[in-house]
Amino acid sequence: MKTKKIILIAVVVVVVVGAGIWLFAGSPAKHKVTYATATVSKGDISNSVTATGTIEPVTEVEVGTQVSGIIDKIHVDYNSVVTKGQLIAEMDRITLQSELASQQATYDGAKAEYEYQKKNYERSKGLHEKSLISDTDFEQALYNYQKAKSSYDSSKASLAKAERNLSYATITSPIDGVVISRDVEAGQTVASGFETPTLFTIAADLTQMQVVADVDEADIGGVVEGQRASFTVDAYPNDVFEGVVTQIRLGDASSTSSTSSTTTVVTYEVVISAPNPDLKLKPRLTANVTIYILDKKDVLSVPNKALRFTPEKPLIGNNDIVKDCEGEHKLWTREGTTFTAHPVEVGISNGISTEIISGIPEGTKVVTEATIGVMPGENMGPEGNMENGGERSPFMPGPPGSKKKK
Repeated sequence: MKTKKIILIAVVVVVVVGAGIWLFAGSPAKHKVTYATATVSKGDISNSVTATGTIEPVTEVEVGTQVSGIIDKIHVDYNSVVTKGQLIAEMDRITLQSELASQQATYDGAKAEYEYQKKNYERSKGLHEKSLISDTDFEQALYNYQKAKSSYDSSKASLAKAERNLSYATITSPIDGVVISRDVEAGQTVASGFETPTLFTIAADLTQMQVVADVDEADIGGVVEGQRASFTVDAYPNDVFEGVVTQIRLGDASSTSSTSSTTTVVTYEVVISAPNPDLKLKPRLTANVTIYILDKKDVLSVPNKALRFTPEKPLIGNNDIVKDCEGEHKLWTREGTTFTAHPVEVGISNGISTEIISGIPEGTKVVTEATIGVMPGENMGPEGNMENGGERSPFMPGPPGSKKKK
């Protein structure tokens, strides 16, 4: 009896275990591998650096005055269009005219004295040659003549200076352009000392602007003149403006140091042309600049993930054939159940696509990735794994609610 009881218990245990295995594991299930492909095709690839800059006129002139005085009249205002030689302001002339009159009188007296001493010297010279006057009298006549000539030359220079100063009271535009800054008002006193005071700032041609961008030292090595650039401004967020790098100011490097650390940031000024035919770009606008340090158009390219793909288990079937090859960079094609590697030479990359220089023809379809999917009718287990022994690709996300409970 005891033996029969033990056998009966063993049979029950086997049945229970078998039922559990059937419920939680079930029969082996099939899974489907899906391969994504991309076509080797021509396109544009670029690599770029970014910077922040300021919109500035190409030619900008500060107009000042070289004499001190009171601003009497102002004939232009902000945004006034001016031509070269046009009167834009006048200074009070009374003091300058008085100085000119004083210098004129000094000049006239010096001129008269010079002419008299010159004639006296010429007479003394003739008498001295005939020994009719002493050497002392001749030398005195020569001295008086030279002194009068020096005074005459000095007064002539002072008169010319007074005339020039009076002409400075009339302020004219040095170029054709637009007044973008006016720093004085009528009646204001300006003092000309070691630095000429600025009265106006005139931009030559607002249809031709430029961006002066600060490029970080880590990026400046790839920037050269002639590179394509684009930029945006906050005033027109939907517009992208195009330009070309025209100058790299090596001598205008600037650096800033953080007070909280020893980090030093060095930047270099890069000038970018900015055609402005519709006058949208205003001086001093902040520009967000992109400089294309590598820019190739109409070149063969593939997605970067195609160069990362490798046909390995369990991403491929048991019956798939892999034909590998030597090479640092490979692209894989699939025909039927056969994977074939193609060694390729690559060029530039922008992080999304990579240039293909040689190794595979245009139009070839290459494998970019493989995923393991669920066959229709298969059920997913509570942890997101296929039931009945199925497998999930480690590259596929789990279904909703499949997070593992801890």
